[in-house]
Amino acid sequence: MSTFITRLESSGLGPRLAVKDIIDVEGVPTTAGSRAVADQAGPAERDAACLAGSRAAGARLVGKANLHELAMLPIGTNPWFGTPTNPLDPALIPGGSSSGSAVAVATGEADVALGSDTGGSIRVPAACCGVTGLKTTHDRVPLEGVWPLAPSLDTIGPMAVDVAGLVLGMELLEPGFAVSPSAPRTVGRLRTSGLPEIESAVDEALRAAGLEVVALDWDGFDVGSNCFTAIYFSEVWELDHQLAEDHPEGVGEDIVQMLSLADLFKPGLDEARRVLPEWRQSLLSLFDRVELLALPTLPMFPPRLEELSADSMVQIIIDITSQVALFNAAGLPGTAQPVPVAGSTLPASLQLIGPPGGEELLLACAGTVEAALA
Repeated sequence: MSTFITRLESSGLGPRLAVKDIIDVEGVPTTAGSRAVADQAGPAERDAACLAGSRAAGARLVGKANLHELAMLPIGTNPWFGTPTNPLDPALIPGGSSSGSAVAVATGEADVALGSDTGGSIRVPAACCGVTGLKTTHDRVPLEGVWPLAPSLDTIGPMAVDVAGLVLGMELLEPGFAVSPSAPRTVGRLRTSGLPEIESAVDEALRAAGLEVVALDWDGFDVGSNCFTAIYFSEVWELDHQLAEDHPEGVGEDIVQMLSLADLFKPGLDEARRVLPEWRQSLLSLFDRVELLALPTLPMFPPRLEELSADSMVQIIIDITSQVALFNAAGLPGTAQPVPVAGSTLPASLQLIGPPGGEELLLACAGTVEAALA
């Protein structure tokens, strides 16, 4: 049962849809993966706004998917509802926070799953579980009826085993959505300090797809990450610290540990807000030279569950989010998709980043890569 917090029986012929349990489904409690929230939650009075298209299309809601508690961390474990099992290797973390959504599609229990991505929470579990995911442009998908984490960063997007599933997911989220008729030809390659074999796997995937790859010299990773961190901790603290203080027996130790770090980063909020526009513009200016950006989703392979501890958690989180969270600060859309690694049974994950509103172009390019690797 660890993949789902609540299973739903839904008849019909539409696609099977799993919904992360921060998204309201009429008549079903929303737990946010937290015992403290679950103990107080009543049935939702109405669906979240993002489910309107799924209902109109006759999608079958198969369940509310498990997650890292309060959607807060990229690990994917959960002390209250169990940890979804990584289908690639049960000894590895499933990635979070949308762990149940990733596992639901990877194991064939859903055709599409909806997750949320505030600092990588769709792309990270997609990378860990060898599936695909799409972080949407901030504000493209409505958030009414979605449990908030950091509202200026929060997004909703689809997960699936392949790019066709992501397209279906966008059609459910946004009726009338259509992929760009032609795929982009130029992508800008952002170099990272990740494992050499992962960097090489991304290069080989782009080469196989016949894309023109332009090496970009951009030094904005640290500034973007710092902006994200200050904004994230400030907003998370405002929304969740009272819950943890009022219900200490119903909030996990890892969540308490993260909230305790907020005071280190909240003082940087004003500076982050000040430099954010100029930093974001430096990132957007790259799209004057190329159509999309490309880099690994994760700099390493998924950590093992046995490596998690109070002492190791912060560094693991920093490593996992180092190449994804900054794009939340910029509000840009991005995909994650598996690519093979020479000599490894585990895939790497290619991350494509587009300009604001560039989902149609992103999915066209991701489809081209996927077809070339097939």
